[in-house]
Amino acid sequence: MNAPNALSFFAASKIKCSLLLHVTALFVASISSSPKADTIHLRANQIGYLPEDPKIAVAFSQQPADKRQFEIIEAASGQRVWGPAKLGANAGAWGNFAYHYRLDFSALKKAGRFKLRIVGTDFVSLPFNIGPEAYYEYHELLLAYMRQQRCGYNPFLDEVCHQKDGRTMYGPMPDSTYFEVSGGWHDAGDYLRYLLTSSNATARMLFSYQENHGKFRDEFNALGQKGANGIPDILDEARWGLDWMLKMHPAPNLLFHQVADDRDHSGWELPQEDVSDYGWGPGSYRVVYYANGKPQGLGKFQNTSTGIANLAGRCAAAMAMAAQIWQNDWRDKNFAARCLQAAKEVYAMGRKQPGCQEGTPCRAPYRYYEITWADDMEWGAAELFRATGEKTYLDEAKIFARRIGATSWMGADMARHYEFYPFANLGHYALYSLVDRAFQDTLAGFYRESLEKMQARANKNPYRIAVPFIWCSNNLVVNFITHGLLYEQMTGDMCYHEMIVAHRDWLLGRNPWGISAFVGIPAGGGNTPQFPHSVIADKTKRQITGGLNDGPVYGSIYKSLIGIRLTREDPYVEFQSDLVVYHDDLGDYSTNEPTMDGTADAVFFMAWWVRDGLGQ
Repeated sequence: MNAPNALSFFAASKIKCSLLLHVTALFVASISSSPKADTIHLRANQIGYLPEDPKIAVAFSQQPADKRQFEIIEAASGQRVWGPAKLGANAGAWGNFAYHYRLDFSALKKAGRFKLRIVGTDFVSLPFNIGPEAYYEYHELLLAYMRQQRCGYNPFLDEVCHQKDGRTMYGPMPDSTYFEVSGGWHDAGDYLRYLLTSSNATARMLFSYQENHGKFRDEFNALGQKGANGIPDILDEARWGLDWMLKMHPAPNLLFHQVADDRDHSGWELPQEDVSDYGWGPGSYRVVYYANGKPQGLGKFQNTSTGIANLAGRCAAAMAMAAQIWQNDWRDKNFAARCLQAAKEVYAMGRKQPGCQEGTPCRAPYRYYEITWADDMEWGAAELFRATGEKTYLDEAKIFARRIGATSWMGADMARHYEFYPFANLGHYALYSLVDRAFQDTLAGFYRESLEKMQARANKNPYRIAVPFIWCSNNLVVNFITHGLLYEQMTGDMCYHEMIVAHRDWLLGRNPWGISAFVGIPAGGGNTPQFPHSVIADKTKRQITGGLNDGPVYGSIYKSLIGIRLTREDPYVEFQSDLVVYHDDLGDYSTNEPTMDGTADAVFFMAWWVRDGLGQ
């Protein structure tokens, strides 16, 4: 931590708290309550449903309610449009509540805005939509958060920050050598920038564009300012990441991976006012770490890096996709050629240095613990083959695919922070269309193995949620949805679809707290995070629309974290338990801090549910 005071503790980034550290508990908020025994709580997806979607809400209570009935009513008039139907059998206990009921109204396909109601009571859900246009705008709102996270020129603030980044450490050049590496995105509520997460965010936005052609608008220019520039906004945002990645790869055999460390903002200041001192004076130069594939750490703590292939593979995938997009869609041959050359160079670096470059700590032990890299190299090789037609890349992609197999966090109860990053293996999907039927079956089998593990977990609880509630659990949910949708597109097998939709619905309000995981989504009447752990939101008093917050964590994890100070009375105290907690509170950096990479990952599934022709 930067300073021994509560403010700097809760201002710290998500990276500054490890999930498995055994530290002295600083548990200042009660997580138990005595809810009204006769209340029935109703939870549904607050955005809503496509007509063909499975539509399963959850009701829960302290007392049996199996003889009760529910109905669907028009949100405006209160008139019944479907039902009544019995709540049915108890689906089991979860958290503080002994009785849960799964309310299936999939048969309702009528378009409109509705609520659920327990017949004969005032117990109603928040409103939701049904119709083909239900998701038409939300993928674009996620990009609003990405623009708000920009470092260098920030269009949300109309300010410029961190212009002295950075001075090198661990590189082949003398320490403190200056390289200009401004740009990119702040990682979360902190002001660090990582190639580890930014390479994935960039690649995932490019992937979303490729998979969802015709669904993205052009309403902002390259600087993120209002006004069309002839290019879809998702590509403007991806280009912001690509330009920074190219700065982090300034020569064929050079690759930097991190700007700043846990000496990051020691107070609670806006990015343009950051006065952190990295040894060159307050508010001056910040360190930029070279990717040498070896343990790093300038202070008391070091990481356990073993190579750089995780970074190299993801960067290669992003650059190779960019080369294809700017060559084929935008006829920018110069930029396409520059990206393709960079993809080849970083991929070659990864081949020479297998293993993972972790995040670099300094004063505290917390970091990104990534240990998987073959999935990244598989993705990079597949995209390079697609861009070049060189068979060597295809052969190597197959080798990496077999090496990584079904290795994943999926099915586990616990993992270290970002241990299995990025949380969905897009390498298998990228390779799938390039190989013969037998190998396709192998790749699909890897995806199916993870889905089976998740299904086994999901069947044990009424929400059908299967992720472990570790740090950034919402990021896991987003990536599981992506994993499932890609499996469906590969195979046509829809047997896991209800579980996939259940995870989407969890993010959008069908959870114990009845809150969306995204700031400002849905717009107009939804319950979304109001007090995210963000300096910018707090200081400007403006909504940072689109940000995906970290999400619920196990109660045991929450109790172990350093320096959490809730800043207001918890309106969700009734729903907190020893099992899992979530706080919509500025002071809870463990559950309510939005993340740049998680938000970028979510663009794909939000766009996927936009029906063709409705995204423009």
